[in-house]
Amino acid sequence: MNGFLLWALVLGPVLLAEGLLARYELLIYGAGWRTPTSELPSGVPYARGAEPDRPPAAYLVYLDGIGKRRVRDSRDGGQLVKALLEGAPELRVLGQVQPYSPLADPLADRPVWTWLRRRAGLLLFLHNVVQIFVAADHRYRPLYNRAVGVQIATQLQRAGYQAGSGVPVVLLSYSGGAQVATGAVELLHATLRCPLVLITLGGFHNGANDIGHAEHLYQLTSAADRIERVGTWLFPQRWRWARTSGWNKAARAGKVTTLLLDPATHVGPFSYISPTAELPDGRTHLARTADTVIRLIRARQNAIKDDTLP
Repeated sequence: MNGFLLWALVLGPVLLAEGLLARYELLIYGAGWRTPTSELPSGVPYARGAEPDRPPAAYLVYLDGIGKRRVRDSRDGGQLVKALLEGAPELRVLGQVQPYSPLADPLADRPVWTWLRRRAGLLLFLHNVVQIFVAADHRYRPLYNRAVGVQIATQLQRAGYQAGSGVPVVLLSYSGGAQVATGAVELLHATLRCPLVLITLGGFHNGANDIGHAEHLYQLTSAADRIERVGTWLFPQRWRWARTSGWNKAARAGKVTTLLLDPATHVGPFSYISPTAELPDGRTHLARTADTVIRLIRARQNAIKDDTLP
């Protein structure tokens, strides 16, 4: 009990401060006091995979979960992106977008967070969790959607995407990245005039964003994913009776397909991207997830030709 009280005394003020300050970056963006950065560190490519000198089969933007702290990192050390590139070299893949920073400012590169990371790394995750709820808040959602939508569009164009080219853009999101992905649809549609496909992996989002301009959304989930289910319970826009929400309108229009990746969990040694947990067919959870994403992308491409879907 004493240990619990100590943690409460330490984290209580931190949680309060984070809750009060979480909006500051978005407000700075909205006021125009700082311009979002679009340059990447030296040696970091704008995309990997197919070369931009000829149109790739699709551009894939990976929006990671709350573990995203810098340009290069991801919760699995980049293993999912690597598996996608190995399995589908025809894709051009971007993994540098900062879903939890309207100013596209990597969290781990900020001096105060560098100091905190050495002493209280949990706060890095806490910051990104709070950003998800800022992005979902109806007061800030339009501005947040625009900020990160512009960031994604800019990175795509720097990676060689030509507006109006007809090359599909796939937004692959993990966990809270789904809130950002669904929020970026409107701006990407208007700015790049691109066919959009969304793939959520354990997607945690409020269901309020209008995804009507997306061709389709594939919801990859699992009965063992408790965190994803919390999102469906927590946000009323995900409830079936909320018929006017963006999520339910898309579902009624036949634009949402749910695929189960049982028995994967949201995080941990049996997560969707585990390189060690094995299925009865011998594949790892990571390999199955990558295979599924690639199959869905290729199915959409074939659908353009023959008007059929699996």
